[in-house]
Amino acid sequence: MTVTITRPARRRPSFHALPVDAVDRLTDDAVAITFAVPAELRAVFAFKAGQHLTVRRVDPDSGEDVRRSYSICSTPTELAERGRLRIGVREVPGGAFSSFACAALAAGETVEVMPPLGHFTTDFDPARTRHYGAVVAGSGITPVLALVATALAVEPDSTFTLVYGNRTARSVMFAEELADLKDRYRERLHLLHVLSREPGESWLLSGRIDADRLGRLLDSVVPGAQIDEWFLCGPYGMVTDAREVLAARGVPEQAVHTELFHVDATPPPPRPATAPAAGADVTIMLDGRASGLRMGPDERVLDAALRVRPELPYACKGGVCSTCKAKVVEGEVSMARNYALEPDELAAGYVLTCQATPTTDRVVIDYDA
Repeated sequence: MTVTITRPARRRPSFHALPVDAVDRLTDDAVAITFAVPAELRAVFAFKAGQHLTVRRVDPDSGEDVRRSYSICSTPTELAERGRLRIGVREVPGGAFSSFACAALAAGETVEVMPPLGHFTTDFDPARTRHYGAVVAGSGITPVLALVATALAVEPDSTFTLVYGNRTARSVMFAEELADLKDRYRERLHLLHVLSREPGESWLLSGRIDADRLGRLLDSVVPGAQIDEWFLCGPYGMVTDAREVLAARGVPEQAVHTELFHVDATPPPPRPATAPAAGADVTIMLDGRASGLRMGPDERVLDAALRVRPELPYACKGGVCSTCKAKVVEGEVSMARNYALEPDELAAGYVLTCQATPTTDRVVIDYDA
């Protein structure tokens, strides 16, 4: 059932076909993809350092609509001045987009791309003096590379300390870009490489970044007490360990930004105890139209709603990217996971519809809010 509502719809981000300018090999299993954004779309794709893009590809074998989110590693200045937009992609075994990107994507082709989203950022200001810190692992360097480059270029009196974990030196993504930044900002960029499967510069830099190692780093070579704002990006375990270590040392929650690239698969959580046993009536509001549906008790809102509104925005379906964010304006839902929404968004009624299950008989979800 579809009905028309009278209020104006919010302009929703949509996919645009962007030409691929270059595909650069970073490591054996990772590439950087550079898009050439035409002048008429540069305002549409304007972003803040730390945000990500959603890309879409139709699998030629299965016909599946594949959507994945990848962080931007270039800077806002590069987009504004040169139309250059770059993302980092590390291949995931069997990955529907990453395997294609690392093996077959070439310059001259086009990729459907949605404008930037994400909260893993801050408001850089030339008049501001701050000491930033980041703890990252693997492909978690991608958004932080943009943050480091932007912070040091925009804020001439700010400094950045980066702790970057990898298995080996050969697996380090953006090694040349980081070395260039270190040469350019020798006194303002403190860069520590931590390698888990080969000896580092010292025993402290040899091993996996966990709570114990990070604590020892903060006690010796990382000036934690001087850092005003933190960025944590990488595997779930590392990010949660780092967040707990910083909290135990009195770092305010609002001074810590987190981003997850992948959450290990876990058994689906049980149905919320308050979920209606017979399911729920759900109304989806998108682009000025309201669509009603009946969903089962074990379904997620996004999965059910895609049956009647296939144009709904989504990407990871893992509670990580926030592409499917919407506001609950009537009724209540329970979320299985949330690695993307900030406390103020939750307080305002926003949810990740890919993780939401109704806990009342009727729910109204507004994607236009």
